[in-house]
Amino acid sequence: MTQENEGKQDTLMLDVSVVQNSTEFYRLLKEYLELPCFYGMNWDAITGLIELPETLIFRGWRNIEEKLPRDSHIFINLLNDFNEQYPHRKYKVVYQ
Repeated sequence: MTQENEGKQDTLMLDVSVVQNSTEFYRLLKEYLELPCFYGMNWDAITGLIELPETLIFRGWRNIEEKLPRDSHIFINLLNDFNEQYPHRKYKVVYQ
């Protein structure tokens, strides 16, 4: 998992290739997206809590699709919906 630049990053890369369950995935997102301490480790409000970089890269995404098919689908839909609702804040997501 790497972050490039200080402050608001242009690119944020998260290595999700070793995530084994949804709790690990939530923790990874909380840490690297700098979610507030009151984040309840669920999908309900995640896009309202974060300011995303211009590009968000998930390395090892195939692992998430295999281990967490439901969560991967929900997460992709949340990010797509966010981009549609807020085109002025649109960001790019890369699933590698």
